[in-house]
Amino acid sequence: MTQTASELHHTELKHTMNMLFAQARAAARALALAGSEQKQAALEAAAAALERDCARVLAANARDVAFAQGKGLSPAMLDRLRLDEGRVAGVVESLRNVAAQPDPVGEVMEAWERPSGLSIRRVRTPIGVVGVIYESRPNVTADAGALCLKSGNAAILRGGSESLHSSQAIHAALAEGLRAAGLPERAIQLIPTRDRAAVGEMLAAQGLIDVIVPRGGRSLVSRVQSEARVPVFSHLDGINHVYVHAAADPVKAQAVVANSKTRRTGICGAAECLLMDRESFAAQGAALVSALQACGTEIRGDRHFQTLPGVRPAEPDDFGCEFLDNIIAARVVSGLSEALTHIAHYGSGHTECIVTEDAAAADRFAREVDAAIIMHNASTQFADGGEFGMGAEIGIATGKLHARGPVGARELTSFKYLVQGEGTVRP
Repeated sequence: MTQTASELHHTELKHTMNMLFAQARAAARALALAGSEQKQAALEAAAAALERDCARVLAANARDVAFAQGKGLSPAMLDRLRLDEGRVAGVVESLRNVAAQPDPVGEVMEAWERPSGLSIRRVRTPIGVVGVIYESRPNVTADAGALCLKSGNAAILRGGSESLHSSQAIHAALAEGLRAAGLPERAIQLIPTRDRAAVGEMLAAQGLIDVIVPRGGRSLVSRVQSEARVPVFSHLDGINHVYVHAAADPVKAQAVVANSKTRRTGICGAAECLLMDRESFAAQGAALVSALQACGTEIRGDRHFQTLPGVRPAEPDDFGCEFLDNIIAARVVSGLSEALTHIAHYGSGHTECIVTEDAAAADRFAREVDAAIIMHNASTQFADGGEFGMGAEIGIATGKLHARGPVGARELTSFKYLVQGEGTVRP
């Protein structure tokens, strides 16, 4: 029977993906044996190539931005996509930071002796093949590729359709770095198609991909979690709260709230909800609202916030919404207990912040809030692997197994036990 055009396309895609998987597994075996100096050299060469080719990367990004504008992407999503010289320089710096990080592979996590005479060590090892599925942000191509390389893993990257050309330009620099260091070029592969069926092939690649890392909106993460037949590092919504406690310093509160919301509104570390104690609202609510409005923020508030000029009434769905835009929900709470209850109901387990000078309140907040990252008097926008000293991150894991919070090179490792005896036998 003759295949239809659709069936032929599916067959070709499946063949392409299977070839990528096989190449990745072969590259993973080689990377597991690569020395620290060789991996560092590859990343430094990639950084140099990207720095040299900045103009080519920006030209590719301009094509992607035009494509995305034609699709009607929101301003926040366009901000995630858009590159300029400063952002490319930031990607170059991230590559160099990852290169300079200690190599996690071979690190002795723990060692002990047994009465039997055995010496036991638990040692970090690569996971194998890591699949990364992400949307919009082309810098993830560099971050994910670099962190996988540093941790001795092969990477299969599937960027968003709107960032294809930018990702290809960045990937070319990574490939050049691998070649320069004598490492297999297939250690970092970028899926060369916008076809969404490629994602399905990755999710079904049991035994070929060892873990999937999704980095994107709720629809992407939900699809990955529901369809994946391989383990997943969950990266859910960044529904992050800033809670201004009754004992908050007004200057700190204003700085933290404004930066958490407005520094970059389209990233997962942006604050999406402001909670204020009644006392703090009475003392500084008007000033906080004015500061946010001066930054162009739309405030959707409860009945207390609605007493202030320019505040729109909040709809029920505004609480628990990841706006990824210059919009924030706002609510007055009776105290710490009610704030904790609100966060437990609406939070996504990503990042939560308390602004207070009361150490006991901060300690209780840290104990009782169930989130990957807890901030005290610090902007939620510090929820970033680079800011944590990891060089970069592959995402913020909001699950509780294996990795949680920023996923850096160390979090992309597994471990094995090395057991040493002297002809030791078990009685």
